[in-house]
Amino acid sequence: MNDPTGLPDPGTAVMATPSGAAAPTAVSPEAAQAASPAAPPPAPLLPARTLERRIGPSDLRVFPIALSGNVFGWTADAPTTTAILDRYAELGGTFIDTADSYAGGRSEIMIGNWMRATRRRHPMTIATKIGKGPDNPGLSARAIDQAVEASLRRLRVDRIDLLYLHIDDDAVPFEETLAAVDDLIRDGKVRWFGGSHHTGNRLIEARIAVGVLGVAPMVAVQNHYNLVHRTEYEGDLARVAAQLDLGVMPRFALAGGFLTGKYRSRGDVERLRRGGEATRYLTRSGLRTLAALDRVAAETGTSVTTASLAWLLSRPRVVAPVVSVSEPDQLDAVMAAPRTPLTRQQLTELDRVSS
Repeated sequence: MNDPTGLPDPGTAVMATPSGAAAPTAVSPEAAQAASPAAPPPAPLLPARTLERRIGPSDLRVFPIALSGNVFGWTADAPTTTAILDRYAELGGTFIDTADSYAGGRSEIMIGNWMRATRRRHPMTIATKIGKGPDNPGLSARAIDQAVEASLRRLRVDRIDLLYLHIDDDAVPFEETLAAVDDLIRDGKVRWFGGSHHTGNRLIEARIAVGVLGVAPMVAVQNHYNLVHRTEYEGDLARVAAQLDLGVMPRFALAGGFLTGKYRSRGDVERLRRGGEATRYLTRSGLRTLAALDRVAAETGTSVTTASLAWLLSRPRVVAPVVSVSEPDQLDAVMAAPRTPLTRQQLTELDRVSS
C-alpha cells in the first residue's frame, strides 16, 4: 500500500527529542499489545454517510478515504481490481482517485467498466488527473480539452466530479489553463477542479488569475503528506490551503507501505520485494515513529495502518488521504481510520516523535 481537532496549526514547530538522547527501539505490534492495557470494547460502527467530509467550498461530500487507482491495470489485474473496488464500496467508500497516465489509461477503463457493471456511478465521486498522459501531455487548452474527452470515454461517464491538474505546467500561462478548465465546467463535463504538484506561491498566482478572469477557482490540492513526510506540506502549503479554503488530499499517505508497519528492516524490504519506497524511512526517526504507532494501535485495538491514517485525518483541512492497496483485504485496516478517533495525548505523541 502506498500510497477539526483543535491541534496547533500544522506549521507550528513541535519540540524534538533532545540531541544525543537515545531513540526508542521499535517494538513489534505483538509486544506493544502485550505491554498495553486491554483495548476497550469496540464502539458501534458509525454509518459511512455520517463520516463524509466536504471538499473545500464545493458541494462534493466524500467518504474520508480516497481509493487510488494507480495500481489498476498495472500490478492489479482485472479480477483483483474488481475485488478491490467491490470491497471499497462494501465498506462505505465513495471517492475514487485515478489519472489518465495510470497504466496508460487502463486504470480509468477498469474503473469505468466496474461502475457500469455494478451500476455504482451515482454514489461514487470520481477524481482524475490530466497533464501527464502521453497522448495529451501538458496543460494547454488543446491538451486539456482532448485529455478530458478521452477520460470521459474511458470512465464511461458524462461528467468528471473532480479534475486535478496533475502537473504545474509553467510553459503555459495560468490564464490559458484556467480558462480551458472553466469552459469544461460551463459545458457540464467537469464539476470542480484542483491542483497537484503545485507550490503555495503558484496556488496563490492561480487564485489571482481566477479573480482577474472571473473563472472557477480550485477547490482542492493533492500533495505528498504523511506522518514521516511532513515538512513539504506543513509549511507554506498548509497556510495557503487554509487561506484559499482548499480541501487537502494527501497522496503517498502510507509512505510506500512503511506506515503499515510491515517494513522494519532492510531484510523486510528485500524479502517482500515491493518496499523500495519504504527504504528511505528506515532511520532512527522512522523506527521511533513506528514504535509510537505500535503503542497507539495497541491502545485503540487497531493496526499501525489505521493509526497512521487516523493521525492524518486529524490534521487541519485534510479531507481524504489517497490510499492504494494491492489486495482487497488490506482495505479493512485502511477504512477503519475514519472510525478511529485518537486522543489528544496520542496525537501529541505522534506529532512529537515524527517532528
